Amino acid sequence: MSAPVLGVDPGVSETGWAVLEAQDGAPRLMASGLIKTYPETEFPERLNFLHRSLAAIISEHEPAAMAIEEMFFLKAAHTIRKTLQARGVLILAAAQRGLPAREYNPRTVKLSLTGSGQAKKPQIQSAVKRALGLQDILRPDDVSDAAAIALCHLRSERSSRLRVLERHGARA
Repeated sequence: MSAPVLGVDPGVSETGWAVLEAQDGAPRLMASGLIKTYPETEFPERLNFLHRSLAAIISEHEPAAMAIEEMFFLKAAHTIRKTLQARGVLILAAAQRGLPAREYNPRTVKLSLTGSGQAKKPQIQSAVKRALGLQDILRPDDVSDAAAIALCHLRSERSSRLRVLERHGARA
C-alpha cells in the first residue's frame, strides 16, 4: 500500500479535495470533500478559512504528498488574482506540515487519465469513476477534479519508480 496523496483543485469559492492511496497497485478513494467560502465574507477571512480547512484535512488524513492543479485561466484578471492567492494559502498549509506539493497542469491530468490532453470534463469524470471503482461520478466537479489530480500524481509516481527500477536493472 502506498502512502496517501491529497489531490487539490484550488478555488476561492470552492476548493475540491480528495485523498487517494494505491492498494496493491489499484487506487482507492479514502476521503473527499469540498471547502466552500462565500462572497459576502471578507476576502482575507476566506483565505484564512481555506488555509485552516486544508490544514485540518492534512492533519486528519496524513498524506505523504499533495498534488495541486497548476493555474490555467481564460477568465477575468480579478478571478486569476484571487484564485492564485487561494492556491498560495493551500500550498502554504502543506508546506507548514512538511508536505511536498507537486503541480500538474490540466493537460497533463487529462492525458494521464484518458490518453488525450483535450479530454472534456465528462470523460475525465468517467475515467475517475472507473479508476476508483466508484458506483457514481464524484460530485461536485471540483471534488472529481481533485481526485483526477491525485490519480495523475499516483500514476506519475508509479511510472517514475518503474524508470528507476529499469535504470537499476540495466546496471545489474
